[in-house]
Amino acid sequence: MNMTGYRVRPDGGNETTIDLTRERIEALANAYEAREPFDLVEREHTETLPRAFAAGEFGRRDAEWVVQWYYRRGTVSDAERREAEERFLDNDYEAMIDAIQGAATADALDERLGQLTALTGVDVPVASAFLAYVHPEEYVAVGEREWAALRAAGELDEPYPETVTAAAYRRYARAVRSVADRTGHDVWTVYRALWRVGADG
Repeated sequence: MNMTGYRVRPDGGNETTIDLTRERIEALANAYEAREPFDLVEREHTETLPRAFAAGEFGRRDAEWVVQWYYRRGTVSDAERREAEERFLDNDYEAMIDAIQGAATADALDERLGQLTALTGVDVPVASAFLAYVHPEEYVAVGEREWAALRAAGELDEPYPETVTAAAYRRYARAVRSVADRTGHDVWTVYRALWRVGADG
């Protein structure tokens, strides 16, 4: 069985497309739960971290975990991952608290991203990882793998940008929300499905 639901483009092009139906997303999300090592800890952290981040009652390791999660679930080399994690460690602990709590309590996406990207080692993709644990009902992390899946589904027109800006993340987040609303799933379920599209494709 083709878990991704990929189909050949009708115009005979080289790229493939995917139908993100309610049933396909459910199947892919179930595959994520069965196969992805971070699934359980992600679920635990989406329950515990939002309250801690909003209250500013979290330790340095909680903030570091988000950065580690973002890079260790990705496709970067070990050297790149270590460098990114070490850059984040250069932040003052109080600055971490102010930025993350500020992002949790801010009203607008631009302000939330601005608070987070003021930290050393936090670009928009890493900031999106924080937002996924600050407001998991609204946001998920962005990466090339998930973006490509949305593009294959016709939800995004352009390829993954070399530099992810706030505007690019807004388009991505809207696309995820659109799929979630259309299929009756929450955004994290859609995220898990998009991740499995990349794994199985």
